Amino acid sequence: MSILLDRDTRVIVQGITGKMARFHTKDMLDYGTNVVGGVVPGKGGETVEGVPVFDTVKEAVEATGAEASLVFVPPPFAADSIMEAADAGIRYCVCITDGIPAQDMIRVKRYMMRYPKEKRMTLTGPNCAGTISPGKALLGIMPGHIYLPGNVGIIGRSGTLGYEAAAQLKELGLGVSTSVGIGGDPINGSSFKDILQRFEEDEDTDVICMIGEIGGPQEAEAADYIRDHITKPVVAYVAGLTAPKGRTMGHAGAIISAFGESASEKVEILSAVGVTVAENPAVIGETVAKVMGKAA
Repeated sequence: MSILLDRDTRVIVQGITGKMARFHTKDMLDYGTNVVGGVVPGKGGETVEGVPVFDTVKEAVEATGAEASLVFVPPPFAADSIMEAADAGIRYCVCITDGIPAQDMIRVKRYMMRYPKEKRMTLTGPNCAGTISPGKALLGIMPGHIYLPGNVGIIGRSGTLGYEAAAQLKELGLGVSTSVGIGGDPINGSSFKDILQRFEEDEDTDVICMIGEIGGPQEAEAADYIRDHITKPVVAYVAGLTAPKGRTMGHAGAIISAFGESASEKVEILSAVGVTVAENPAVIGETVAKVMGKAA
């Protein structure tokens, strides 16, 4: 099993005619992802990499049966694109776009709440690398070749550190069930807690690797959830041990503004609930291997 997507998941790309969207659509098709369409208003009837383009998400869903969407839409229009996907019946949406105003994401979150939980679209991102179920499907911008299929579930705010973890695991002969980028913005679609729950329920995920960073309460909230609900071993790395207070570091959400938001405080909080914390990014893989009882 894998979470969120597999080889049968029908995918559309919103903004597919853009330069980066074209590039990554080809990459996803080459990986084996079931990309069935694209959406760009006013460009319906065109094709990109052999994939038909539609004017609206609703038309794309009706024509292709799409269940998942990848949003490559510029920041001023990205929130509307996410809400359009929710209205069209998309079940899982990944938003790659960086720079969406926080106020727009507040609007998106409120908009999605109008749907009952069982019909509510799952959103990861914005400002994320996407989701990959190795050997099955890739929905995003990550380099598929560094992911070996296996039993480690990865959740990360940082895309590049997610790549680093996967590459280290592959070097050790360990693979990934699914890797989910939740994004580095202050307001995102899914939290660590949301994805932890899915990995706990996934029979093919044996160990969860969580990659956090400074800023925001998510890691502390995850620690509470791990303590009360997670039975599987969790390994974590928290980036930003030397980050000064009050300065944004890379991601828009990576800024320390309150207690519990620095890397050292997050390490302390996670360690207190039994999470094994990697000391630095170079040892994420070997830390996971040790927890799995395999020689690193």
